[in-house]
Amino acid sequence: IDWFSEWPTDALQSVATQFLSEVKMDDDAARAACIDMCMVFHTSVRRLSEKFLATLGRHCYVTPTSYLELISTYKTLLAEKRTQVSTLRDRYESGLSQIFSAEEQVETMKVELIELGPVLAKTQVETDEILVVVGKETEQANEVRAVVAKDEAFAAERAEEAKAIKEDCEAELAVAIPMLNDALAALDTLTKADITEVKAMKKPPAGVKLVMEAVCILKGVKPEKVKDPAGGLRKVEDYWIPAQKLLGDSGFLASLRDFDKDNMPNSVIKKITKMVAMPEFQPEVIKKASIAAYGLCCWARAMESYDRVAKIVAPKREKLAAAEAEYAELMAGLEEKRAKLQEVEDNLQALNDKLNEMQDKKAKLEHDVDQCEKKLVRAEKLIGGLG
Repeated sequence: IDWFSEWPTDALQSVATQFLSEVKMDDDAARAACIDMCMVFHTSVRRLSEKFLATLGRHCYVTPTSYLELISTYKTLLAEKRTQVSTLRDRYESGLSQIFSAEEQVETMKVELIELGPVLAKTQVETDEILVVVGKETEQANEVRAVVAKDEAFAAERAEEAKAIKEDCEAELAVAIPMLNDALAALDTLTKADITEVKAMKKPPAGVKLVMEAVCILKGVKPEKVKDPAGGLRKVEDYWIPAQKLLGDSGFLASLRDFDKDNMPNSVIKKITKMVAMPEFQPEVIKKASIAAYGLCCWARAMESYDRVAKIVAPKREKLAAAEAEYAELMAGLEEKRAKLQEVEDNLQALNDKLNEMQDKKAKLEHDVDQCEKKLVRAEKLIGGLG
């Protein structure tokens, strides 16, 4: 074995100083102590190896290389221990930080719980109050809704009755109106020449005279007194002379078209009714005597027919007017009740919206309280575990 010469203590110190120069120490005293420790370790082991050789006769070589390995091992072990201590310190500091943070959170959550308690209780009371109001408003709305439904059903019945009366009136009038339209159409076929032809008749046929008599009666034209053609001193009523004057009126046909058929006196209708029943007053008979008289005959018969139907329809029209007036009154009252119902339903909807809002708020508060209590329990467990 090639022996290395032993290093003196100052050499050992110099080597340790050189190798430990890059190791961070707290201060120079600690660095000097570490250098001395390395030197003492090496010299102590060297003395013990000599004693070991003397006692047992066996060599235990302590060389400068051993000294360098000692310093290297010390540096490695120191780094490992420093890392372990640093890790433990960081964990400890982190634990302390978590404890302090948890304690702060616990205090904050306790304050939040204290603050949330009255708010939750108040919200519960307000929600219960709104529930009571909503219940009352719902009952009121149901009552108004029932009244409106009843009135709507009643109004619908009255509307059906009015409709039935109207249809009955229209059915009755449907008989007379076509006849009236036909008569007016017949009038439209008459010309001024046709009227002049009738007027110019010196000895008109009996049918023509009968038609003109009916026209004069309807128009309210009075007859003239003339000598009885049969002889004698007695005078009789004659409508032909007034009829000729009537036919000479340029607005004659227009007056027939615009005739007030709804206000004919009963005395006039009685006379016309008798004439209409006469065989010689039938349109086809009159048509043989004169085309112009035929149109006037149709018009006179249409007036009688219209009046006959109108008298049947008149009470029904009055009943219809009364039914429509009652229906209008019912609808006016119904609209007021509908408006009231809408107002009640709008108010109820507003209350329901507010109730939903309060229930959502209450649910959120309950959730917040529950979460806060759970966090508080977890935080206290954390503090206990870290402590």
